[in-house]
Amino acid sequence: MKNTPFTEKHLALGAKMASFAGFNMPISYSGINDEHATVRNNAGVFDVSHMGEFILKGENALDLIQRVTTNDAAKLTAGQAQYSCLPNREGGIVDDLLVYCLEPNKSYMLVVNAGNIDKDWNWISSFNEKGVEMHNISDKTCLLAIQGPNATKILQSLTNTDILNLKYYTFIRTNFAGIDNVIISATGYTGAGGVEIYFEDKDNAADIIWNGIFAAGASYGIKPIGLGARDTLRLEMGFCLYGNDINDTTSPLEAGLGWITKFTKDFTNRSFFETQKAEGVTKKLVGFEMIDRGIARHDHEIMDSKGNIIGKVTSGTQSPTLGKAVGMGYVAIDFASIDSEIYISIRNSLLKATVVKMPFA
Repeated sequence: MKNTPFTEKHLALGAKMASFAGFNMPISYSGINDEHATVRNNAGVFDVSHMGEFILKGENALDLIQRVTTNDAAKLTAGQAQYSCLPNREGGIVDDLLVYCLEPNKSYMLVVNAGNIDKDWNWISSFNEKGVEMHNISDKTCLLAIQGPNATKILQSLTNTDILNLKYYTFIRTNFAGIDNVIISATGYTGAGGVEIYFEDKDNAADIIWNGIFAAGASYGIKPIGLGARDTLRLEMGFCLYGNDINDTTSPLEAGLGWITKFTKDFTNRSFFETQKAEGVTKKLVGFEMIDRGIARHDHEIMDSKGNIIGKVTSGTQSPTLGKAVGMGYVAIDFASIDSEIYISIRNSLLKATVVKMPFA
């Protein structure tokens, strides 16, 4: 297992650790419900340094990104980020990712999922026919997500740059906690507001920034947060998790990601997705709330009232915010409408659920 630059801090804080995407990661500290509430109502710090980062440079960098992603990166100006995905040749998704525009047409940073770093690198490289300069900086990049309504208030004292008014999906490079060249990005996967910060793991930067954040947030009651609460927070917002809700066999249109699938440019397998859009999908990712008592989990079968299989659960949990069980899953299109009655097969019982609009909270 790999460690991040913060692993020893997690251990010292008594975190419950587990292997995730090949890394020794904190799952929880004080408990998932407590950590979840901390982020929703205050501010918490996630170590997500396991994520992957690639730099693409050169006059053909944008062309390569346009070729391999579904969203339109040509719209990005310096300091803007974009959610996108890498489509494969079979109608599925290689990965979902963020595209950061460092310098228009010349320099970009791609942020990919930890478990897909090598896969994504090889996939993008296979399309690099025009000599785009590519750098995998994953191993030397630290990434902390400070999320919650008080996140930027806490962090503002650590920089002279205005981050209180940083617009959603924009970023800046600045001095932060005495460390130069830190990227502060108004992104995150919790729906609670806040930022993500990227910086190079050198000159004791990890210790300085970690300690600076917790010193600045002490009076607010800032807490470290594990991946357990990260999962419940993203699920409440209806955000997809690669490997659960999207994968190599699910199309972005089936997953409700048509908004990042732009047919104004050419990209891998565009014609397939255009046909799928024109003809309509046969299954769709939906959100649901449990009516009967029970918690749906990944891979539980979804059925109709007669016991016919109509889909499968991709994610499910007991929502700490709502106090009820919610989930996501793919269902046959006839059952994808809001208020549709579906049943989840849990321990040989069919438990009633209702399709609802996302986000849940």
